[in-house]
Amino acid sequence: PIHIGGAVYSKFSYLDGTKSAFMKQFWFPKITLTLQPAVAITPAEGLKGQARHRFLNQQVFKLLRDGSFYGAVKHHSLFAALLDAKSNYDASATCVEDINHQALSLKKLALASTILGKQLDKVLVDEKRVGLMLPNVSGMAASFFALQAYGYVPAMINFTSGIGSIRSACETAELKTIITSMKFVEAFELEPLIEALEGEVRFVFLEDIKEKIGVFQKVAGLLTRPKSLPGFSKKPTGEAVVLFTSGSEGVPKGVLLSHDNVTANIEQIHSMLSMLPGKQIFNALPTFHCFGLTAGMLWPIIKGAKVFMYPSPVHYAVVPEMVYQTNASLIFGTDTFFSGYARKADSLDFYSVDAMVAGAERLRPETRATYADKFHKPIYEGYGVTETTPVLAVNIQTAYKHGSVGQFVPGVEYRLEDVPGIEDAGRLFVKGPNIMMGYLMPNKPGVLQPPEGGWHDTGDIVQVDTDGFVWIKGRAKRFAKIGGEMVSLTAVETYINEASPEGHHVVVSVPDERKGEQLVLVTDDSVLSRKTVIDAARAKQVNELMIPKTVILVEQVPILGTGKTNYPEVQKIAERHFGSS
Repeated sequence: PIHIGGAVYSKFSYLDGTKSAFMKQFWFPKITLTLQPAVAITPAEGLKGQARHRFLNQQVFKLLRDGSFYGAVKHHSLFAALLDAKSNYDASATCVEDINHQALSLKKLALASTILGKQLDKVLVDEKRVGLMLPNVSGMAASFFALQAYGYVPAMINFTSGIGSIRSACETAELKTIITSMKFVEAFELEPLIEALEGEVRFVFLEDIKEKIGVFQKVAGLLTRPKSLPGFSKKPTGEAVVLFTSGSEGVPKGVLLSHDNVTANIEQIHSMLSMLPGKQIFNALPTFHCFGLTAGMLWPIIKGAKVFMYPSPVHYAVVPEMVYQTNASLIFGTDTFFSGYARKADSLDFYSVDAMVAGAERLRPETRATYADKFHKPIYEGYGVTETTPVLAVNIQTAYKHGSVGQFVPGVEYRLEDVPGIEDAGRLFVKGPNIMMGYLMPNKPGVLQPPEGGWHDTGDIVQVDTDGFVWIKGRAKRFAKIGGEMVSLTAVETYINEASPEGHHVVVSVPDERKGEQLVLVTDDSVLSRKTVIDAARAKQVNELMIPKTVILVEQVPILGTGKTNYPEVQKIAERHFGSS
């Protein structure tokens, strides 16, 4: 296969039937040819007719995707990627906008990064990693690239995780300073956090920085050559950003991503979900979440699209209305968030949306069915983890299987290791250009722990079919051993969700003297009883070992700011129940 790169920038090139107004085009663009190793496409013996044609179609399309990725990926810094976007696309068109109607074009974003970065550089002395704690606003993009421009490494702070987790994150990444906004602190009532960490971490408020930016600083910024800034020539293999695992299964770890990791995943996403320049993405996922940062903010900016940044994904009544008003073509979310939007949205709110992509947690069949019936829109389920920047696999219109998380993005190698007691799936290990540099562990602050041999253990039990589609069976930690048999807690939740689609149900395990472990259901559905669960299990003809012995009713099942279930808190609820009974 041969990939021809750069032809899209020719004045003779057309996109979607019309010449793109958002892409710069030239009489003599730079053309690159990327040659890949020869591939033999061999249909299975006996495959005939439409089935054979479909197989060949899929294989050729996969080769085109792979070629698109390998031909486009560049080894440069994130700030260099921003300047590339400014050169390749309409620099005066809006690339990021927020709820306050603060809009930035690629030209203004690059300039704002230069000016703001210079002022931050004066404040940040002998610091490498810098905390960044802001909501989804245009200022987040400007602050992120301001740090990138001057060679600093932003560490994305999850302001919803609590004082203890934020203190741990600062210690783990060895942060001395957190950049934030006083307006944001007051709006989100974070004053107790500031007070608790005072003396341990310095808080720099953007309002104070902006007061120092006058006419002289702006003129100096205009005269500065962006390619002369430290961030432009940063090593592609060097540190670009620190994110923290969600803490859904314990204390958050720091995940260190390189420039190559992020730019590679942007190209991997683009090869699967190709977004035309000028199209709009609606991003309500927080940028302290890797999904919200890479796919939600950086991908559209770097690829010439426009992103509308909304500060909270849990404003279930407002988000659909804003999607309608912004004419968004694509929206990202989790099952929890999409379920919330469906309850509040008008049937026309998502009329402009071409694709909805769900990740971070399993997409329930009920949610998928609701969007098909009420909005006549499909939700494409994907899969990823923070350690892979994050996207690993995703369903797309031309390669889709109901219930799977799609095919692996280009450039990803995988292997499955056997798990005792599980026959049809294995523990997933992945390798590729988007795999993290390594962990920063709470017990060894600042010390990089790279994945062994470049392979990352996802901890997920998956099955990969003959067409390359990935099927998630559950987390390795989310299996219980009952009477010597392995039971998937995710599989138990599946049939319970079907019996009570409106509720939030989580199954955990606790020790059992007789059978080793027993299942406990924690739910917010007051109507759901153990008898209802037993009836649902019998209707589905599931193994009796998959029936929870205890049902605990709570007012609200704990969730994290990312939309994921807070499993440690649910586990504590179950343990407290048995401790007090």
